[in-house]
Amino acid sequence: MSAVITLGGRDHLEKLLALVTSFHAEEGISSTDESRRAGITPLLEGIPHGCAYLIGPPRAPIGYIVITFGWSVEFGGLDGIIDELYIRPGVRGRGIASEALIALPRALAGAGLRAMHLEVDKTNAQALKLYRRAGFALRENYAFMSKRL
Repeated sequence: MSAVITLGGRDHLEKLLALVTSFHAEEGISSTDESRRAGITPLLEGIPHGCAYLIGPPRAPIGYIVITFGWSVEFGGLDGIIDELYIRPGVRGRGIASEALIALPRALAGAGLRAMHLEVDKTNAQALKLYRRAGFALRENYAFMSKRL
């Protein structure tokens, strides 16, 4: 299956929020309508810190991917973090997520991105397989750590 990937804009807010709500519910992520809206809206308004892409037809997307940007001395410049990736359960297993995970980093590399990172539950064998297939690898002795502010 070929994944159509569209950069999200203001007119995609409600469709994207519905997908984010589904993802958060499925993953047990505690969030409110207000926090999801606050997290997504600036990405759709063009802030330089990240972007959101719809996966599938923009009128009826089947998923989304959010990428945020930072800077890495180690990797020599601009890097990105896949903050969220979601494909509706009914269409999973068709290669759509793999396509997005291969196509987007490749396209962003052409714009100067030097590395792409993501966080994964080490016990989620299916996700690990997906990410490895797309060229991601666990880094020896490294793990994301977080501090909520």
